[in-house]
Amino acid sequence: MASLLPRKKSAKNPEDRHPFFDQLEQLWRNKTAVAGLLVITLFVLTAILAPFLSPHNPVEASLYDQIKPPIWAEGGAWKNILGTDDLGRDILSRLVYGARVSLLVALATVGIAVFFGSFLGAISGYYKGFLDNIIMRFMDILLAFPHILLAIVIMAYLGPGLTNAMIAIGIMYIPRFARIVRASVLEECEKDYVTASRSVGARDWRIIFVAIFPNCLAPLIVQTTLGFASAILDAAALGFLGLGAQPPTPEWGAMIAMGRSHILRAPWVMTFPGIAILFAVLGFNLFGDGLRDALDPRLRMMSG
Repeated sequence: MASLLPRKKSAKNPEDRHPFFDQLEQLWRNKTAVAGLLVITLFVLTAILAPFLSPHNPVEASLYDQIKPPIWAEGGAWKNILGTDDLGRDILSRLVYGARVSLLVALATVGIAVFFGSFLGAISGYYKGFLDNIIMRFMDILLAFPHILLAIVIMAYLGPGLTNAMIAIGIMYIPRFARIVRASVLEECEKDYVTASRSVGARDWRIIFVAIFPNCLAPLIVQTTLGFASAILDAAALGFLGLGAQPPTPEWGAMIAMGRSHILRAPWVMTFPGIAILFAVLGFNLFGDGLRDALDPRLRMMSG
């Protein structure tokens, strides 16, 4: 008789839930990561909507509006809310368009580093031996140089300019991603599914990039997010040195460099670009740390 009675639906086992939802919940509980995501969203929207948000042409100079203070200072006006620089260009407009330049640099440089670093790291970790030693020693040589010094050396060969700055920064980030992917591939190669793939005759490239590589994405995603922050900072450093974006392109590092000579007379010229760099880098760092905590199961076990 008991078998004829309708069975009650059992509550869904929490263990049956996909790990992605646990990671998303862990990320959402991290208030600093959410704050970082909000800053990143604001940064990206500013870059995309720059033509609509900018009140003036960012490269248009005006001899009648040189060194105008922000609106809250004495002599400020609504025409230039954050003031103007020594050429009469609107600071707010240049900041808004500078966000677009910084986002472009971050996407290009991290894209270069992820592509080549992942390829070299995967090949090195899978084949090991002599090839692994050659690739990793070359990565060690690149890591032995200070990042900015290496970028300056590359820029000395390529010449100044925004495109060359992207290439230089991308090259100096390749070892970071190569080492992370190599470590993950070495760990995955010891698992049974790789042995099974080899036993059925799967080709090496299929094992590496179809079977193994998707399982290496968690640390790669975290490093990519943190790489955006480093790319924005290094691009600003090259711009400050005059090796990045060339005038009149609105770039935050170059804006700080141009404002050095007016730091006492017009501190806002270099203060606002510095604040923009600070918040952009901070946003990516906070979100990257939150992603690391959410995607690393060992950290979740410790926090739980």
